[in-house]
Amino acid sequence: MDSNENKVHYDLTNVYVAPLTVDLEAGTVSFGAPKRLPGAISMDLAAQGEQTKLRADAVDYYVTNNNNGYSGDLNVAMVPDWFRQEYLGDTISTTDKVLVENAQAEPKPFAMLYEFLGDKSRRRHCLYNVTASRPNIKGENKDNQKEADTESMTMTALPLPNGNVKASTTAETPKTVYDNWTKSVWEKDSSETES
Repeated sequence: MDSNENKVHYDLTNVYVAPLTVDLEAGTVSFGAPKRLPGAISMDLAAQGEQTKLRADAVDYYVTNNNNGYSGDLNVAMVPDWFRQEYLGDTISTTDKVLVENAQAEPKPFAMLYEFLGDKSRRRHCLYNVTASRPNIKGENKDNQKEADTESMTMTALPLPNGNVKASTTAETPKTVYDNWTKSVWEKDSSETES
């Protein structure tokens, strides 16, 4: 193990979202400018996919795993109105400035950038193709009135048309790439070769 690599990670922080546009006909993907989604508390996304086995010659002759992305919950202090409008399809009434949820609204996809603290450094990640569900409505009376309620959204992260699901920095990521992680969505240079 490289001495600069984290041994553990903890504390979700610096969650950003960036609008995603996919043009299937042209085969292009583009991302807008990332915007900070404040109040990240926790995230629990489970890998989606299944293993397929072919039995032959009395053994598992061929085994493959498919990658269908991730699905789970992002818990935040409170979902901002701008996120509800930009990604969940809510609208603001023109005159009275009331936020309206409509059953026919379609969620919009986005890239989600985030990082975890580590024992050596913060590791930064990007899920490329995410959609969010509406948060549940909940609130409760508590003895300690200063204890805040939180809001949780189910996130589904799917592969892009090129198959990319997620990217993460490493101990060897150049400083310029690392420092600019939340300024634009990192995309692999098409001239790079697989290692």
